[in-house]
Amino acid sequence: MDDLDHRLIAKLRHNARTSIADLAQALGVSRGTITNRIARLERDGVIAGYTLRLRPDAAPDEIHAWTGVAVEGNQQGVIRALLGEPGVAALHDTNGRWDLLAELRVGSLTELSATLERIRRIKGVSATETSIHLHSFRG
Repeated sequence: MDDLDHRLIAKLRHNARTSIADLAQALGVSRGTITNRIARLERDGVIAGYTLRLRPDAAPDEIHAWTGVAVEGNQQGVIRALLGEPGVAALHDTNGRWDLLAELRVGSLTELSATLERIRRIKGVSATETSIHLHSFRG
């Protein structure tokens, strides 16, 4: 995957219903390029499907977690890979023990486990620590 693939995935993560024409304009390429890139990403399994995002109170069974990520080497490469990860809802640059904080949203513990395994295999990720959200006291 190159930079255009990562930028395309980021746009689709923000709104998977964005039209091909709008994606092409936003990314400065032709509609054919976008169509071909999406088809390749789907065929290669990078894009495993499309979903919708609900208000937090509308998805009570969704599992939310936060993963602290320590990075060795090229942080930009890790960031691009994490932004392309379907389980990562948001990614934050932090200071302290962890270089990055990934907000995860998945449908099951099995999906959480698979997401964490994919994150651990990203080149440059040297360590992770995950906390599962149990309850919010103020929203």
